[in-house]
Amino acid sequence: MSFTNKVVVISGAGSGIGKEAAYDFLSKGAKVVVNGRRESVLADAFKDYNGNVKYAPGDIGNPETAKRIVDTAVNEFGGVDIVVNNAGIFSPKPFLDETEEGLASYIDIILKGTFYLSQAAIPEIKKRGGGAIVNVGSMWATQAIEATPSSAYSAAKGGVHTLTRNLAIEFAKDNIRVNAVAPAVVETPVYGSFIPEDQVSEVLAGFNGFHPLGRIGQPKDIVSAISYLACDESGWITGAVIPVDGGVTAGRNTA
Repeated sequence: MSFTNKVVVISGAGSGIGKEAAYDFLSKGAKVVVNGRRESVLADAFKDYNGNVKYAPGDIGNPETAKRIVDTAVNEFGGVDIVVNNAGIFSPKPFLDETEEGLASYIDIILKGTFYLSQAAIPEIKKRGGGAIVNVGSMWATQAIEATPSSAYSAAKGGVHTLTRNLAIEFAKDNIRVNAVAPAVVETPVYGSFIPEDQVSEVLAGFNGFHPLGRIGQPKDIVSAISYLACDESGWITGAVIPVDGGVTAGRNTA
């Protein structure tokens, strides 16, 4: 699988799945534009990649940030072939405790971020004769989990799943494929935002048995699926939301 001469833009690339996806594309010959809130974090993560990666920091919920990401790809690398919409936040909270600000954050970062970056990139992808958009959705968009009440997050990710299907139909004629991956519990730094650092490993290990395959996911598990959906070998797949979840959504693991 090669991405030589391909230009990839990735949101939420400062850590976790987005960072590992960028490393994967770079290792396979792509030029990559990475987005995150802080340029210092991006610069530290990608300091070893010289001219093959460019930074476009900023709030992905702002359409001006999306435009700047795409402009960077066009000006530095000549266009856009692949978009990975990965930016997100996750902090489980009971429905009655959710706030207006919390809901707005989920909608802005997850749903608007996916919408705006796709909207900015598609005209440039058209100029290249087509390409691929891969959105990072979620198991929580299709299943509610009692241990992790996530109504606002789930609503935003559900919007991403629906947007995926709509864009796939609208832009199939332009040879632009749009798919999503839907992870379950994946070990990324996001859990440190609401679990004490010294407890993260123990808490996440408690979810191993929740997954029929017996373990939580690692970023590389999701990146493998992203890479496949972005490559030419998946050229007859569009509008799919693919569970990459250790079997969680296949059915109940225990009685």
